[in-house]
Amino acid sequence: MTARPQNVHQARLLRLLRDEGPRSRAELGDVVHLSRSKLAVELDRLAEIGLVETAGLAASRGGRRSGIVRLSPRLRFVAFDIGATSIDVAVTNGELEVLGHVSEPCQVRDGATVVLERALDLLGKLRDGGLIEKVHGTGIGVPGPVSFRDGMPVVPPIMPGWDRFPVREAIGQELGCPVLVDNDVNIMALGELHSGLARSVDDFLLVKIGTGIGCGIVVDGAIYRGVSGSAGDIGHIRVDDDGPMCACGNAGCLEAYFGGAALARDATAAARSGRSPHLAERLAATGELTAQDVADAAAAGDPDAVRLVREGGRHVGQVLAGLVSFFNPGLVIIAGGVAGLGHTLLAEIRSVVYRRSLPLATGNLPIVLSELAGAAGVIGGARLISDHVFSTA
Repeated sequence: MTARPQNVHQARLLRLLRDEGPRSRAELGDVVHLSRSKLAVELDRLAEIGLVETAGLAASRGGRRSGIVRLSPRLRFVAFDIGATSIDVAVTNGELEVLGHVSEPCQVRDGATVVLERALDLLGKLRDGGLIEKVHGTGIGVPGPVSFRDGMPVVPPIMPGWDRFPVREAIGQELGCPVLVDNDVNIMALGELHSGLARSVDDFLLVKIGTGIGCGIVVDGAIYRGVSGSAGDIGHIRVDDDGPMCACGNAGCLEAYFGGAALARDATAAARSGRSPHLAERLAATGELTAQDVADAAAAGDPDAVRLVREGGRHVGQVLAGLVSFFNPGLVIIAGGVAGLGHTLLAEIRSVVYRRSLPLATGNLPIVLSELAGAAGVIGGARLISDHVFSTA
């Protein structure tokens, strides 16, 4: 069993050392407001259970030099970031520094058993590299609605064969450690909170535009999941009653207009109609089109590819404008594979949001592209499980 802190003081010390790195006992005492003797008791107990250790002496503050404390270098967290078309697996230390990261294409539609076995195989490659003696916790992100309490997807539209599959239980039995499962966009938001553009922002939205579209909602530095775990599923907000059919079974959802599958559909139509010579040439060469093909065509000045990007950005901006007026975030981050369309997409989203949302909500609102790219999911997965391990619950 993974060791856990025994009280709130120990939990706070662990999170401080995770987020801020090694600190002297004197510095830790200043932050947690414990007496020197009480702090010593708590740190000694954490050292006894293998979560922290001493690391030399700090510079003098005018008297006896204080000892430096750090998280145990043997701590290891594992993150599985399962996307619609890929798997990322990473191992971090206690401070969430990525020590090893492997990724490969994989279709989530192949089903839970196939995909999770592949994820464990990838983890085996990292084990073979000598990175792991013991796994202290695993965080898993999946591209669909998740019952966070039960650790399983629930009726995920693009994940056939995953409904109520006991992901947490299956991986926990395999690895013998605590496991948490969450929607992938919540995981990415935690990654941004820990290492990305949201490090100093307590209230923000992360909009992931990939095969699906979702929104991570961070309130006062914590993920807001709603009563059942489905908060942020903005891909299924209706844009137009007469719009195209969505994978969820309804018509006119945002995702049906500008998810990865929708973009590929519209790009293919543009290629076959002759409206986009660049996309037509790419389709003839590869047999299918992706968001990257649209990005390349738009960058080359293809008018129809630029139109697709702008129309998609307009639809996203329309939904996001309502969210901004309702939630009043301090930051909006755009991420995901389709976000690779870049600044043309970002400019269109900004234009709609700034024009349609309340001025008080947008007066100091940055809307930016993520700078973490694929690392957000794995860092967020490690952050998710470390929050759990470094708590008393």
